[in-house]
Parts: sequence; structure tokens; C-alpha cells
Amino acid sequence: MVKKILVTLFLILFTSKSFAVVTIDITRGNLEPLPTAISNFYIDNPEKFSEKIKSLKLEENLPKVIKGNLMRSGLFYVLDNKSYIQQPKLSHLKPRFEDWRLIKAQIMVSGKLRIDDKGRLRVEFRLWDVVSAKEIEGLALFATPSSWRRIAHIISDKIYQRLTGEEGYFDTRIIYVAESGPKTQREKKLAIMDQDGANNKFLTLGNELVLTPRFSPNGKMVTYMSYFKNLPRVYLLNIETGIQEVVGDFPGMTFAPRFSPDGRKIIMSFARDGNSDIYTMDIESRRVEQITSNPAIDTSPSFSPDGRFIVFNSDRSGLQQIYTMRSDGRGVKRISRGKGLYGTPVWSPRGDLIAFTKIHKGKFYIGVMRTDGTGERLLTQNFYQEAPSWSPNGRVLIFYRETAGGKKGQGSSAKLWAIDITGYNEVKIKTPTDASDPSWSGLLSK
Repeated sequence: MVKKILVTLFLILFTSKSFAVVTIDITRGNLEPLPTAISNFYIDNPEKFSEKIKSLKLEENLPKVIKGNLMRSGLFYVLDNKSYIQQPKLSHLKPRFEDWRLIKAQIMVSGKLRIDDKGRLRVEFRLWDVVSAKEIEGLALFATPSSWRRIAHIISDKIYQRLTGEEGYFDTRIIYVAESGPKTQREKKLAIMDQDGANNKFLTLGNELVLTPRFSPNGKMVTYMSYFKNLPRVYLLNIETGIQEVVGDFPGMTFAPRFSPDGRKIIMSFARDGNSDIYTMDIESRRVEQITSNPAIDTSPSFSPDGRFIVFNSDRSGLQQIYTMRSDGRGVKRISRGKGLYGTPVWSPRGDLIAFTKIHKGKFYIGVMRTDGTGERLLTQNFYQEAPSWSPNGRVLIFYRETAGGKKGQGSSAKLWAIDITGYNEVKIKTPTDASDPSWSGLLSK
């Protein structure tokens, strides 16, 4: 369940007409991470902190989560706290910028914690431009103390946005398929976690095979496929209430259901009589509409963010390639032109790129191309990897990768990885079990 946070913004000593000297150009790809100092936060009224709240060690752990977020982005290098000269309280009230320049920091983050009269945790943070010796951002957030991790993610997003000019992606969640057991008898459960791997929770028991979970646009619902008595079903799951309902029983095979951008429809491919076409289903009325009708196999559909177009893969040209069409099925156009097989296309939330999986000469690639098929770039290759999913700001892809094992599947594993669309900063996402089929939510604080 998403915990609600009351957020109040304080732009302290800062107006929208001011600009920092220090900025990050995230379009450059391989760049030097920005030297950053993140001070421990200081506690303003320690007498109000109960033993339970004290045990959380928020003054250390909250900035530690911010540090982890920024470091994983590949854009920031956080300097060791042992090198800091000024104490947290003084650095928050009035930094001695010469001390921070001495350790080569270009920006500095400081913070203050207090418990207000209503028992809420108040977190104040400030972002300082060490180069120009001025404050460039500040905000305060109120929440229950148990929501401190979300506060850290929101602050991380604020720092990222202020320095890159684009929205962050830290206050988000990942839903995925948690896998365990040998390859021949794999147990697969739905699981959800914060984007940094914290707060992992299983949503299903594992007594039924589950595949391809996908978030709704508002992040409150998930659609996925499951097998009930060996028959494929498409489900809807309300994450906040835990209520699950069957969207439909399909006598053939159903693949990769996804939501439309307005959340009113589900788009999927449906196999019947050896052929697979693309369909939509209105969630409220359960009305099904066939979008493609072709003797070839059409599958893996994904809407453009404005809902006007659909990208999908098809073997109608003889080999599996990527196509686009209008949302009513007209204007089908092949856009992939490279050598190899293309699959699992998904439209960027920015609308500018399409991510995909490519198989060529026995290797699996995760790549991106423009919506007309030009500018194809292969970001990463491996023994087996697929199912890219976009961060809400369209800058990072999460996918899963399998390593080779023995003939019976022993020793093999599936893990989640993330990579920047520039092809740099490939990062493994920690999960308690093997993991596949990830889907990235939108920003929770929106």
C-alpha cells in the first residue's frame, strides 16, 4: 500500500529566475560524475524522538538512501563523509563553502529533522551550489516516520531535476516475477519493491504460474497473465486493496497484456487456431475489439503515450520485426530494418523512442530506436536478456538477464538490470530471489 505523504515546498533564498552554475548534461553519455557531498542530517528537537524513531537512525539512513539513488544514476559521485570538515548543523544553516571546495565538492546536500506537535516527521533539505556559493533548492516534507524512505526518494528526485532539468525516477516502484526452484519446476510469484530494491513484497502465493505484470498509468493497478488449471487468464490486481479480478478467460493463448495510456483499456495479443492477433478490451464494459487481422503472428503490443499509435512485433515479413500502426489498426508500417529478430517493443513515456529486444547471431541485445525506426542503438548484449521497461522519465531501462546453467537448469539465474539510454551505467538491481518481467511504475508523488 502506498503511504500518503503531505508535501510542502519551501524555496528558501531561491526564486525561479535563479540558475545554478553547476548543471549536468545527461545527453552526453559517458561523463564524469558530479562530485557531491551529502552531509548527515541533524536532529533539531531530539527530546521529541521516541526510542522507536531513534532506532531508525534517520540522521544517517535518510541521506544514505539519497546517496544510493544518486550514485546508481551514474551522474553523481558522493564523497566520503570522513572527508567532511563542517558539522551537519552548521553546514545546513550556513555552509563554509571554502571547506567544501577544499574536498573538491561541487554541490552539497544538507538536512534537518524534527518531530512536530502532531507527531509527524518534518524533513527539511537544502541543495547548495558550492562553485557559486549559494543555495539553489530547498524543501520540507511532512510524513509519518515510517515513510522516511519515500521522503528520501522525493528529495533525490528534486536534486536530480534541479541539476539535470528533467524529472527524476526515484520515487517509483518495480513489479516483477519472482522466480525460485529448478528450471524444470519454476515457481513464479508476483512481487513488488521500491526502485532501489527495498520494501520487497510478494503479491501472489506461487501456486499458479504468473507472467508479464504491467502497471496501470496511475500505478494503483497491475494487469498480468496467469495459468488457472493450465488455461491462460488475464487478471487485474489492485495493489492498495489486494483485490484481484479476472479480466477474461481465453481458450487459446494470451500474451503480454498492457494498459492503454488512459487506463481504460488493456491491449494484448490473443492466439487462436495457430494465429495470433492484437486485441483491446475495455476494462469497464469488457468489450473486446480486434485490432489486427493477419495470417502472420502479431504480438507484444504497446501504446504510444498519447494513445494514437501502437507498436508491436510481427513475422508478416517472414522474420520477426517491429511495426507501428494507428490505434484503430490502420497504417501498418514496418520500422525495424537491421539484421536479426526483433521483439518486446515498448514505447518510451517521452514518446521519442521505442525500446526492444534483438536476437542476432545467437546473442540477445537490448536496444532503442526512434519511432520511425531510424537511429537504432544497441545498449547491451548477453547470453539471454529481454523485456525492457522504461523509467517514467524515459532515461533508464530495466530488463532481465539470464545466465547459462546446466542441462537441467541448475546453476542458471535470472536477475534484473538497469541501463541508461546512452548505453552507460549498467547496474544490477538487488532482489531476494531470481527475477524476470519487470515493469516500472510512474512517479508515486504525482
